[in-house]
Order: sequence, then C-alpha cells, then structure tokens
Amino acid sequence: MRVVAIAGIFAAGLMAQVGPSPQGPMKYSRPPDFPDVRYDAPERDVLDLWKAPSDHPTMLVVYFHPGGFNHGDKSWIERYDKPMLDLCLSRGISVATVNYRYVGPDNVHMPVPLYDAARSIQFLRLHAKEYNVNPKAVIPTGGSAGGVMGLWIAFHDDLADPRSDDPVKRQSTRVCSTGVVDAQSTLDPRVLSKVIDPKWANHPVIRALYGVAADAPDVAKAYPLFEASSAIGFLTRDDPPVFLFYTHDLSSGPPKDANEMVHNPRLGVLLKEQMDKLGLECIFRTPKDYPGRRNRPFTSDMVDFFEKHCGK
Repeated sequence: MRVVAIAGIFAAGLMAQVGPSPQGPMKYSRPPDFPDVRYDAPERDVLDLWKAPSDHPTMLVVYFHPGGFNHGDKSWIERYDKPMLDLCLSRGISVATVNYRYVGPDNVHMPVPLYDAARSIQFLRLHAKEYNVNPKAVIPTGGSAGGVMGLWIAFHDDLADPRSDDPVKRQSTRVCSTGVVDAQSTLDPRVLSKVIDPKWANHPVIRALYGVAADAPDVAKAYPLFEASSAIGFLTRDDPPVFLFYTHDLSSGPPKDANEMVHNPRLGVLLKEQMDKLGLECIFRTPKDYPGRRNRPFTSDMVDFFEKHCGK
C-alpha cells in the first residue's frame, strides 16, 4: 500500500472539512517558544512548545497530529487545531505539539507510535519546571490518529518504570483528562467490522498498521497488536474523563464514504457506553450539538472541560 493511498484513507475526514491535506511541515503564524525539542532518539521524535506567560505552573495540552500514522507533522496544529492553540494560550494554558514515528519505515508497526506519544508525555513531565507547567495537569489531545493517541494514553496503565536508568522512563504517563476528535476508540478490525461495517475486516489499512492483512492465514499473530493498539481495551474505573467530538452525526446505515468509514461516531458511542458503565464521565458531541456553527465549534467546550477537570 503506497503512502498516498493510506493518506487518502485516514485523512479523508479532515480534507472534507478544510480542503486538500498538506503533506509536510507548515509555517507557524505564532512560532513556538521551544521548537524541535528532542524527546527521544528516533529522528521524528521531536516536539514544539508554546509556554503560556504565568507566574505559576500552567496546565499543559499536548497535541498529536492526524495522518493515519504514516504522514503528517506536528505543525499541522496550525491548520487543524489553531482555534484550540489560540484559546489555550489566551487562557494561560501551555501547548505542546508532537511528532512520532510513522508506521511502515524501518518495519515500524503499531503500537510503536503510541509508545512514542507516551514518552513525549514523560519527557514533558521531566522538564515541567523548565517549561513552567504543572506535571499533574497534562492533557493529551488530537484528531483521528492523534485522537487514538490521546485515548490510549488516558486509558493505558502507567508506563512509569521507577527503576529505569533513563530519567524520562521514570516519569508517569497518567493524565487528568483528554479531549479528542474523530478518534478510533479501537483499531481492532474484528471489532470495527461489527460496529461500523464488515468491510473493515479486510480493510487495506490493517496491513499498513500491523504488517499483516486481516484476511491473511497468519493474521492471528497480529491479534496481540490489535489489542495493544486499541484504547478501549485498557479502560478501567480509575481512568480520567473524556470529551469526544465527531465530524459526522450518528447514522444507523452503512458509512457513506471513506471519511465516515474511518471516523465513525459509533466508535465514540461504543466508548461512552463502556465509560458510563464504569461511572466515568464521557462527553459525546457531533455537529448536531452545534447547529449552524462551523470551524471547530466544540473548541471552547473542550477547553472548558480541561479546566474543569485539571484546573490551572
């Protein structure tokens, strides 16, 4: 599967909202205070950070870009979530945006990018004093692939290893809340085929993510990877509250296009049902909740949600 083909599958929803998707870095209208900070050895493992002016440690929103895990850039926050960036900084909330390894090159497959995302949280916690952020008020966010990362970090058991020689790995990965857009609460094709459409069982993106086709004779070897990459499988009663937004309204019929196939709000309903059973707060929103409003209408509600659960 070529990069362009996979990009079309996963970026369809975003392109429908804002036009053709850029393929590389973008120029910031507001340069970050800390650009290209390396949080791990791989070439792509760098982040940018805007430090909100404050005389006390601030909340920190950490953004993970979309792109189907095989393209995209941290600078895409400028195109897809600039309203959130601007609102956070205006409210005294610092913001970081993170690159991570793509699937495909160097035989990288899921869940490797998810562990990169988690390490960026640990790195930022280690340097919380330098960036004047509150290590207890860290919130992951993002859209599509980035939304997967936000949910996965929020639900996964703490990856801190207090005995590690690496000071980054000694830091916690637990967060106080998350808010995501068009996020896949599961990347397990066995579940996707039941919740969204049977075609997911043989979707070509599965090979791209895991290195094996869902209908291959040896697909069973990928089952642990399906499960290790799916946020909902890690959900427990001690997990933080979640704000979900989907760019499609709910529909009982089959997906109308590739956009709705990949970014289907039924995946949000599936997650909300599970969180409701555990007594965990989960806000679920679609365009129906914001009639007549466009250009990320949920942004203010999402940032309010962050402040409610994480404080300043």
